[in-house]
Amino acid sequence: MVDRQIDRAMEALINRDLPLAEAIIRDDGEVNRTRFHLDNVCLSLLAQQAPLASDLRFIVAVLSMVSDLERMGDHAEGIARIVLLMQDEPLVKPLVDIPEMATHARGMMRDALDALVDRDIEAAYAVGHLDDAVDALYERVYRDLIEIMTQDPSTVEPCTHLLWTAHNLERIADRATNIAERVVFTVTGMLPQMDVSRY
Repeated sequence: MVDRQIDRAMEALINRDLPLAEAIIRDDGEVNRTRFHLDNVCLSLLAQQAPLASDLRFIVAVLSMVSDLERMGDHAEGIARIVLLMQDEPLVKPLVDIPEMATHARGMMRDALDALVDRDIEAAYAVGHLDDAVDALYERVYRDLIEIMTQDPSTVEPCTHLLWTAHNLERIADRATNIAERVVFTVTGMLPQMDVSRY
């Protein structure tokens, strides 16, 4: 559901599809309801089954992961709201880096969740490498837009809209990294701060 929300948010941005943006905002409620359902399932398991060791780590990790996924959905909704603000304002920068950020962020999310299913620590750490690529793209977008605003103050509002969009995508990637960290915790019992230098 969250992956679809991010994909649709990019489609709405690229095509200035206001009805799609409105649908994304409406559908965020379903993401929220699913998060709270999963929270309740996990809490029920903790209360009724008293899980130990790896089972306990898995449930605790999932509680954190569903929160991160729900926030990713909020970031996608945020992009949809930006699309509504933009309406048909002209683009001040071609939409190249921002869609690439979205592609990386979605890939990170899927890779982190696959790593959970497979209990694959190496794959979890690899997500950190992709976060570096998203951060580099964000820095490029930020520098480009600051330069555009400096040269032409009339572009401040449309540049700000793109900055907000890029920021939402950068946060989605950060939350995918959080999920990858919980995968490592699930398998090892240790909660790392992703240090990709070891890979």
